[in-house]
Amino acid sequence: MTRKEGVVLKGTGGIWHVRSDSGETHEASLRGRLKQERKADRKLAVGDRVVLEIDERGEHWAIAEILPRHSKLARREPGEGQGERIVAANVDQVVVVFSAAKPEPHRRMLDRFLVIAEGNSLQSRIVINKIELVDKEETERAFSDYVAAGYPVHLTSVKQRVGLDELHDVLAGKTSVLTGPSGVGKSSLMNAMYPGLDLRVGEISESVGKGRHTTVGALLHPLPDAGYVVDTAGLREVGMWGLASEHLDACFREFRPHIAECKFGDCTHRVEPGCGVKRAVAAGSISAERYDSYLRLREEIEETEKKWAPYSAASKAKKKRRG
Repeated sequence: MTRKEGVVLKGTGGIWHVRSDSGETHEASLRGRLKQERKADRKLAVGDRVVLEIDERGEHWAIAEILPRHSKLARREPGEGQGERIVAANVDQVVVVFSAAKPEPHRRMLDRFLVIAEGNSLQSRIVINKIELVDKEETERAFSDYVAAGYPVHLTSVKQRVGLDELHDVLAGKTSVLTGPSGVGKSSLMNAMYPGLDLRVGEISESVGKGRHTTVGALLHPLPDAGYVVDTAGLREVGMWGLASEHLDACFREFRPHIAECKFGDCTHRVEPGCGVKRAVAAGSISAERYDSYLRLREEIEETEKKWAPYSAASKAKKKRRG
């Protein structure tokens, strides 16, 4: 029986498109025993490496095995037993794209994207596109907090061909999730670096200043450099289900050296005395804007935890004992 290994590019209606290591793309269905597998880490996702087998007639391919992952970008579903949805598997980095203007960059949204990447233990880099519309030095200053936190920041312009070579080089040979708000020029960037991709370009709606999504679901696009880019409609939809409020501080890179300096091990970095993070904010080592983002995100996560507390495993066990 012919067997091949490959990577899942997309899935529609139970049919998966798999690119083999030799370069051909095959349509394949999932073997019955894999369909019955209920464990979340065994559910097939874009980016998964799989083993393909062809039937005796040599007509139909089937996915016989899902190979182990080295990473994943996951959406945690609320409630006990709901599992998680894998947005993409075997991701090397998350590339968050914002525009310098039209639409205006939303720093708190950027922080949310970065936290989701950190929560999934994924490296991330920031791209600020359309810099031809603004003063470059002013934009560099505006995002200097992220450089100080350790994030690579790329300033790009498709119209002026600025920063495209550098961005091209960091995508080469890697699997990258490309994300960010609509209308920031993600498709235009990719088309400028890789003309053969022919990604659809979204239009900016002048009436509301927001872009229309041009991508639905997750698609894995092979790059000429042996890498891949995962095109997804928006990381905001992934949410932060799996991230506990007490772990949020570690998802802010610049907080990490100061967390150990806190007087209390369960410090929330709000009102506690002897807080290393608050001292760092006062000293300018952590920007006030990033700290404010942390406070707002923590409040949001805590509200979510309260909402879903009745569905937790401990709560269900307690109700069962009472019954």
